[in-house]
Parts: sequence; C-alpha cells; structure tokens
Amino acid sequence: MRLGDRLRVEMMRATARWTVSYGDDLRFAGRDLPAPQRVRIQTRHGKVPVHLYRPAPGPLPVHVHLHGGAFLMRHPAMDDWWCRYVAAVAGVVVANVDFEVAPRVAYPVAQHRAHDVAAALAADGTPVSVGGFSSGGGLAASVALQARDAGSFDPTLQVLGIPALDLSAEPRDGDPGMISPELRRLVRRVYLPDPATRREPYASPLLARDLTGLPPAVVLTAEHDVLRAEGDAYAHRLRASGVRVVHDITPGVDHYFLTEDPVRARTTMAMVATEIRGALLG
Repeated sequence: MRLGDRLRVEMMRATARWTVSYGDDLRFAGRDLPAPQRVRIQTRHGKVPVHLYRPAPGPLPVHVHLHGGAFLMRHPAMDDWWCRYVAAVAGVVVANVDFEVAPRVAYPVAQHRAHDVAAALAADGTPVSVGGFSSGGGLAASVALQARDAGSFDPTLQVLGIPALDLSAEPRDGDPGMISPELRRLVRRVYLPDPATRREPYASPLLARDLTGLPPAVVLTAEHDVLRAEGDAYAHRLRASGVRVVHDITPGVDHYFLTEDPVRARTTMAMVATEIRGALLG
C-alpha cells in the first residue's frame, strides 16, 4: 500500500466523527429514543460491535443497517439519525454495525462481518432485514447474496440506498458529481488491492450472474449521482429475475440525496420505513 494512501485514509478515519455531519436536518422521528445498546457479535473475523436502537423493550424483529463511508471511514454514528427514525417509525430494533474498514482490513472482511452479524441476529428465528447507504448499500446487497448462497438465513428485505454495486469499473476522469474519480480509485487501491477481487459478486453485486431467489428490494437512487447507473441497473436485473422491487429515484440531487432535498426526504424515508415494517412485522 502506498504510504500516501495509508496516511490519507487514516486521516479520514480519525476525523470522520467531526467531518461527517449529514442528516442533521432529517431527524424527523426517534430523537427521544435512549442511547443505543452496544453489544459484540462473533463473526469469522472476530467480534464486531453493534449498536442496537430499541423503540420498546422485549423481542422485536431486527433491521440490520450498514453505514457508508467508502470502506474507509469507521463511523456508524454518521447514520444515527436514520437508525433512530427507522426504529421509531417502523417499530423494530435497528442494529447499526460497526464493521472495520481499510486500511486495517481489506476485502472481504467487511462483507463477511456484515453477513455474519445479520445471520447471528437471525439465528433464533428473529425476522431480519438488511440495508445501508452508499458503500453500505453495496454491503447490504452482498449480505443478501451471501445469505442466499450459504443458506444461512432468509432476509425479509434489502434496502439499497444510493448503493455502490460495481467496484470493478475504472472511474473516468472528468466524471461530475460528489463522489470523485480520485476517491473511487482510492477505495479500490486500499480496500480491494487485488484487482481480481473487484469482480467477485460479493464485492460487486451488479456482476453476480444469478439474482434469483433474493429478498424483495427497495432501491434508492439519485438523478445526478455517479452511482445511479449501478443502482438502476441492479433494480432492473432484480425485477427481471422475479424479485419484487420498489425503485425510487430522487430528482435533481447528487449522492447525499436525502439531505439535498429534505422536503422530499420525508416521503422517501416514510416509504422505506413502511416497507421495512411490512417486511418484518407483516
């Protein structure tokens, strides 16, 4: 790994709690929930901290959430606003997974840990759905593929928010938008240093040959996001494979699609919470 890459990524990791603040205007529900309970769940790569947001005591279904950050920022609290919202509105436990990121680990550690946490939470028969934003959306799609292939558990729903679904494609210089080609190249160099792994379906779900048998999906894309084509294509392929898909495109916005249009975000967030509630509680 290049020394410059390591230093840059370590700096991003160390400063994430102060530099990542999106979502503050989207705290529409759940402010009054208590602080999340922190537990540790065993995975094939060791124990992983998980933050549990509970809307009420007692056993409840679980929505596993995987935060963004391009596999470079370990900061699950960046999505505290979303976890609180889903817990409060859908009435389910939200498990916000604190998975390790580059350069401390490389592919497929985050993918394995995300799957193993979800499978462990479902092991006693608890209904479990999975979702995430950006790189976390790609992780959620990967979890669904891993669960199907391994027969480990049956996710009730996959929520793929502005997902990164193809880590193999070389970014083009001059691509407009919030996610720069430089950042996408950095992700590939640091988290997927072996180019051959970038085409594996658990790294790049869009490249999976077979999407049959996957859980229903909510796919959220943004009109001006450089990742939109990946999400749109995945939604189309899921539908063609017989999977129920709700595909919502937010017009006129880039990657931070909810923050950029907080008025429309109310409708989008309510729709997703309704889908999660229906998938987990019936």
